[in-house]
Amino acid sequence: MAVSDHRLPDDAGDRNALASRYRRRHKRRWFFFSLQIRASFSHYLSAYTLVAISLLIGTPMFILFDWLSDKIGRLKIIMAGCLIAAISYFWLFGLLTHYVNPDLEAFQAKTKITVVSDPTQCNFHIFVGPWSKFTECDRAKDALTKSGLSFTSMNGEAGKPVVITIGDKKLEGFDAKEGLPKLAAALKEAGYAATADKAKVNWFMAELILVIFLVYVTMVYGPIAAFLVELFPTNIRYTSMSLPYHIGNGWFGGMLPLLATALVAWSGDIYYGLWYPIGVAIMSLVIGLIFLKESKDVDITK
Repeated sequence: MAVSDHRLPDDAGDRNALASRYRRRHKRRWFFFSLQIRASFSHYLSAYTLVAISLLIGTPMFILFDWLSDKIGRLKIIMAGCLIAAISYFWLFGLLTHYVNPDLEAFQAKTKITVVSDPTQCNFHIFVGPWSKFTECDRAKDALTKSGLSFTSMNGEAGKPVVITIGDKKLEGFDAKEGLPKLAAALKEAGYAATADKAKVNWFMAELILVIFLVYVTMVYGPIAAFLVELFPTNIRYTSMSLPYHIGNGWFGGMLPLLATALVAWSGDIYYGLWYPIGVAIMSLVIGLIFLKESKDVDITK
């Protein structure tokens, strides 16, 4: 049997299979998001509890937007979800820092951090493995990034060791063994707290922001199962749904943690990695508005 002849037995089968795939993708997206949250809380239970509550609150929105798409159309809701997410991601993640870890926000506001290094020694790492070579510059930027701190990169003299400035304190060089403990001590002396103070966390606002993120997800994934079923003719429907799913989920989604982390370390801005999902959302919006048509009233039996 040719690949293009593979199909599910009926429309309900199409929807159930595709919905199952998107639930798996949704869980993986929240897994990466929970990594960021628990890095701030330094407490697994707090992070996963917040995420679990947001899932309980937000999951019915899948049904709501699916129902709404039957009334006003699929494409409008999907495109609106992409647009709103692209516009508000930076703002919402900034608010998340404010409500989850106000001490970190205050520390960054009063403490300027710079990394001065030979620019030829700073590499852009995406695929890290045994073949990767990390210089002093790479190790310094990686350590600051993992601490959740933004910094300013400045070009130094060729051949000179990296210099990290934290307020009025300077650290010269970043040895593979001693660099991290020295940096941690300097940050602590400057008033940096490695973990968030749970007494200062605004739990309600943190939860609200997570629910908003989930609403964005439901705006896209609620209508999209029906949209993809209706978008392609019956004789190629299963293959047509499978191909964009695997490209979008496997390639674009799979590259998210790698590229986002690399962009943050390269730029020195802890929010810079958001440009990747924002860019994908904008690309989806433009392509959707130009090339896709509403599918709500399409006869899926043809």
